[in-house]
Amino acid sequence: MANLKEIRNRIASVSSTMQITSAMKMVSAAKLKKAQDAITAMRPYADKLTELLQSLSASLDSDSGSKYSDNREVNKVLVVAITSNRGLCGAFNSNIIKQGLILTKEVYAGKQVDFMAIGKKANDFLSKKHNVIANHSAIYDDLTFENVADIAEELMEQYTSGGYDRIDIVYNKFKNAATQIVMTEQFLPIVPNAGEENNNVDYIFEPSKVEIVEQLIPKSLKTQLFKAVRDSFASEHGARMTAMHKATDNATELRDQLKLTYNKARQAAITNEILEIVGGAEALNN
Repeated sequence: MANLKEIRNRIASVSSTMQITSAMKMVSAAKLKKAQDAITAMRPYADKLTELLQSLSASLDSDSGSKYSDNREVNKVLVVAITSNRGLCGAFNSNIIKQGLILTKEVYAGKQVDFMAIGKKANDFLSKKHNVIANHSAIYDDLTFENVADIAEELMEQYTSGGYDRIDIVYNKFKNAATQIVMTEQFLPIVPNAGEENNNVDYIFEPSKVEIVEQLIPKSLKTQLFKAVRDSFASEHGARMTAMHKATDNATELRDQLKLTYNKARQAAITNEILEIVGGAEALNN
């Protein structure tokens, strides 16, 4: 049976770990509420703007086409992998990296696939074996629409200049604190909405189609990327809160088991001492 001092040290270590995981859980729970409110409020606006953009793209003719909806042969692909800067959040980051590798090996097999990392974890892993053209990990230090818009403009420039034929975004969509859905969205070129209901809508453009395209499409793309980053940010705190909750439960269970083992060992030691005393007393009496 283990030494009593060793068991006491393990109990102290597990108790200390449990305090840390419990504190991290509470911090993530507090941050999650704010992040959840932000993405919940933004999502209807972003979805409606994307729907409007897709309907507009479907109604454009070749004369008023947009440089952002130019479908060309896909040879070079850029995957924007959105992860976190910190770990201890379960499979949150590994799911995104895994999906990025699936796109590289299966979906775009035989094509040039590069990455743009938003988050330190994606950059650290992908830069070892793949080409990461940029790392925007600092975005989480000041997560605002203006800062994300700069990244979106960089992506639009990469596409319009011919640097890449397609740009995809891979991120975790926030469903609830315990569930995150890995999403792969086509960022560029813009996917026209082929739904019959939307195709039958008769649009009246004021001002001209070209002016609407020049203003609406960049704004919509910036909003789409901002929504993805916001979704990922809320999902990170949800995943970390859930992971730390499970870690705290596991630490509590392990601590209870160690305390039981310690009590058994202590009782055995006491029993042995009593037996030795009784045996010694009997020897003296005889």
